[in-house]
Amino acid sequence: MRIARLPASRRVWIFDLDNTLHDARPRIFPSMHAQINEYLMRHFEVDEAGANEMRRGFWLRYGTTLKGLMRHHGTDPRHYLRETHRFPELAAIVEHENALRHSLARLGGRKLVFSNAPRHYVEEVLRAIGVRRYFDAVYTIESTRFRPKPAFQGFRVLLRAHDLDPHRCALVDDALENLKTARRLGMSTVWVSPAIARRPTYVDLRVRTVTELPHLVFRHAH
Repeated sequence: MRIARLPASRRVWIFDLDNTLHDARPRIFPSMHAQINEYLMRHFEVDEAGANEMRRGFWLRYGTTLKGLMRHHGTDPRHYLRETHRFPELAAIVEHENALRHSLARLGGRKLVFSNAPRHYVEEVLRAIGVRRYFDAVYTIESTRFRPKPAFQGFRVLLRAHDLDPHRCALVDDALENLKTARRLGMSTVWVSPAIARRPTYVDLRVRTVTELPHLVFRHAH
């Protein structure tokens, strides 16, 4: 992996949040899907089956429900995000590895977060898992003017803001379509995939969890 061969001072790691720095599948995503369905039922007078169909259809076509709602219904994104990312008991339901803080501390270089989720949620999760201090900056869906990954726009906003050469950057993400965009921009790519799966050609490194990264980077650098 090219980024591993750079001196630590020149490396830039760009981390996704959900299912990368923590596991959203067991409790957070089911709650989020229920909140989105409630929003759709409230605003579009559909039943639960209809809401499920809308949510899944937009997600498959656009990557997020929000993008489909904005394009087809003129939905106000800030209102939607407030209504669908409410987690009063977040600290009790977020799941992460205890070794994560140690791993981020060991990983040399600058670190940024780049998530398709809204800022209030991203900041709250980072605080709940105790890793906010390891990141120089946090980019969220608001930062990209509501054009989420894998669109190029958000990546370019981030690169311009920090005057970054993409060849010094690595995207660490669980979503292959996001890694494909990163590679097209010239970044290194790390795929977080707990299941053993074939590594696509545009993925430099597959890890089961972010905690494997420091050891593998050290090995690749020598």
